[in-house]
Order: sequence, then C-alpha cells, then structure tokens
Amino acid sequence: MRIQPSDMIDRLPTQFFATLVAKVNKVIAAGHDVINLGQGNPDLPTPAHIVEELQAAAALPLHHKYPPFSGRLELKQAVAHWYKQEFDVDLDPEEEVAILFGSKTGLVEICQVLMNKGDVALVPDPGYPDYWSGVAVVDGRMVMMPLRAENQFLPDYGRLDQADLERAKLMFLNYPNNPTAVNAPFEFYEDTVRFARKHEIVVCHDFAYGAISYDGKKPVSFMQVPGAKEVGVEFYTLSKTYNMAGWRVGAMVGNRELVRLINLIQDHYFVSLFGAVQMAAAKAMTDSQKCVRELVSVYEGRRNALFSNLHRIGWKAQPSQGSFFAWLPVPSGFTSVEFSDLLLEKAHVVVAPGNGFGPTGEGYVRAALLSDEQRLAEAVRRIEQLGIFTKA
Repeated sequence: MRIQPSDMIDRLPTQFFATLVAKVNKVIAAGHDVINLGQGNPDLPTPAHIVEELQAAAALPLHHKYPPFSGRLELKQAVAHWYKQEFDVDLDPEEEVAILFGSKTGLVEICQVLMNKGDVALVPDPGYPDYWSGVAVVDGRMVMMPLRAENQFLPDYGRLDQADLERAKLMFLNYPNNPTAVNAPFEFYEDTVRFARKHEIVVCHDFAYGAISYDGKKPVSFMQVPGAKEVGVEFYTLSKTYNMAGWRVGAMVGNRELVRLINLIQDHYFVSLFGAVQMAAAKAMTDSQKCVRELVSVYEGRRNALFSNLHRIGWKAQPSQGSFFAWLPVPSGFTSVEFSDLLLEKAHVVVAPGNGFGPTGEGYVRAALLSDEQRLAEAVRRIEQLGIFTKA
C-alpha cells in the first residue's frame, strides 16, 4: 500500500538543524574531536533543588492521574509570581497564563488558532525557524521582516507593504534575539503596540532568553509595555533559564482571549503536563533565583572569553547583548554555508550558517556559548590556524 502524506506534511520546511547534525556526525564518525557551537542545547544540568522537587512529587499518587486539562493552578500562580518579581507585571493566573508543552509547541498552536489559509504572518528574518513551521501547518503566508545591523537588528515597520499588512493576522518577535543576540529597547515595544493596534495584528513575543542578558542590563518583557495585553502575548520557557530543555515546560501569558483559545486547542491535543513536572517547574520559578544569576554569570564569562579571542585573531564582531548565542560576520569571499563548512572540515568547529535562519542571515554564522571557556578558546585557536583573519 502506498502511503500518501497530507498536503500539510509536504508544506513543512526542511528541518535546518537536522541537516547540520548529519554533517557534524559524519566528521565525528571519522574520528575527529569536534567542538560543536552550532546548536542551542544547554550544556549544564538542571539545578539540584528542581530535580529533587520532581523526585518528591513523582512519588505522590496525586500526580499519577490526569492533571487538570489547562494545567495545575500552582504552576500558573508560579508563572504570575515570576513575572511580578522579575518585571513587575501583574497577571491573572487563571485567565492570563496558559501552560505549554514547551514554548515551541505554543508558537505553532498560535498559528492554528488565529490563521486561515492565505493569511499573513510577519516573521523576523533572520529568526527562529520554527516560526515558519506554524505558518506552514495552517497554509499561511510568511512576510519576512529583515533584521539588519544598521537598524540594530530591529524590524522597520515603515518598510512593510500595505497590502501585506491588510492580510496580516500575527507577528512574531523575539528579544533577546536568536540568532542576532541583541536586546530590544522599551521604546521599540511601545512602537510595536501602536503598530499592532493600528493594523489589528496580534503580537507574539518569544521571550525564551528573557533571563539571559549581559553587562548589568535586564531585557524588557513585552508585558511591561502599556497596551501589550490588548494586542498580544508573550511566550516563555524554562528550558534556558533553568537548563530544563528536556523537561518541555513553557507558558504563554497576556491577552485573555488568546489564552482561552490556546487552552481550547490544547484540550484536543493534551491533558497538560505530568503533574510532578509542573510542581518542579513551580519550584523553579518561586524559589531563590540565585541559580539563574550564577548561570548568567557563566554565560557572560564565556561570552567575554569568546569575543576577546575573536578580536585577538582579527575577527571583528559586536559582543552579544543577550541570549547564549554570538552572531558573527562571515569574512569576505565566503557564503555562510561555505564558511561554516570550512570550519567544520578544516578546524572541526561547528557553527550554524546564518542563511538557515532566513535570507537576511546570509553573511553571518551563529555560535553558541554552550562550551566552557577553555573549549571556546580552543575553537578560536583552531580557526586562527586557517589563516583567514588578519590581526590588527
């Protein structure tokens, strides 16, 4: 029997990182020591007190049953507590917080509850490729918003086509940004609220790296801006803040109607997360945040080590403002893919080619701060030996 996939399956974009992993595995199989700076998978363990809470909760028969469909109140209250403590944002736990199977799931679901075939989503370019997946699932159309260095890697709303704005239903934003590693100022979000209200476009702010910022500067939550709840939502994940990528815990906060719609579609997909995972996540968000400060300090040390070594060999790049990535310009004479392939094949260092995040990403590569300082320094030494860069 011939299996015929649905049109939706055929629309899905090629998984960018799957291709990258295949290249890397080939070099590893050949016996080389590979320094992998290409993926965003945290390298440090989940803090012990969170793991201990999971272990204790998993032993309780209460959590061996189906949890409430929309998630446990304790976790929703913890999300509201965290937003109040970190950003002085007030949230109604019952009506302004939705629990997600990781924020990635919610970023696809928001397209399903808002978009019809042919509707437009405004998408950052470069940006997280899974925004594309949600649009493809609903047979929508993407309009790319270029993020360029001359505009501090912020979208220029004035350059968007009026016809596209009339068809646009939602817009994805993400700061601290993956892959460009910049933060967005408060004034940008004020402009965003005005723009979204004028054109009736739902703002979906991906705040995955909301706890990771450097040089003593705290990122802005979209929810801090007057009017944000009227026009949109913010997606948050515990993956990066608490090294809980494998736990698949996230939340969407903000507009009450959008929270209702996400809960409604999830009623048809899930019966929420395992209750013990929810209780451990609540512990993470309400207990001391010392572990988060220590984690950010580790990443800042790695950032400083990486960029000091890059500048030493003559690779000029702007140090990351936030996230655990570095966005690095490709030397002249190479495309993003050519340069990343060269580093893999000759230096055995993995970076992600920028065009994998959108066409405006061409001319850059993304490196992750997910190896220790010594390993990052070794990666730069290997690149130095290629003789591409000229020291100042």
